[in-house]
Amino acid sequence: MSLLICAVYKSRKRDEMYLYVNKVDGLKKVPAALLELFGTPVHAMDMPLKEGRDLAQITGEKLREELLSKGFYLQMPPQKEDYLLDLYNPDDSKYRDIRS
Repeated sequence: MSLLICAVYKSRKRDEMYLYVNKVDGLKKVPAALLELFGTPVHAMDMPLKEGRDLAQITGEKLREELLSKGFYLQMPPQKEDYLLDLYNPDDSKYRDIRS
């Protein structure tokens, strides 16, 4: 297995959204429509993809497959738990299930 250097970019439009690309290709293989939704990419880091090295949301092997086949991998923000969404509710509906 050859060493693959991965460049990681974060989105300015959405927290916790990241774009992984092969450092050699850069952003050339990322579709224009995706870049428009992603916003201006901000370089976060470069990292070598080593055998057996997994990331938080994807295995290293799957990431390598995505980079070699598509040329990029988009990591979406993690799903918010339903109970956390109530924190952003502006009215008092978040308290309706509380019994005194």
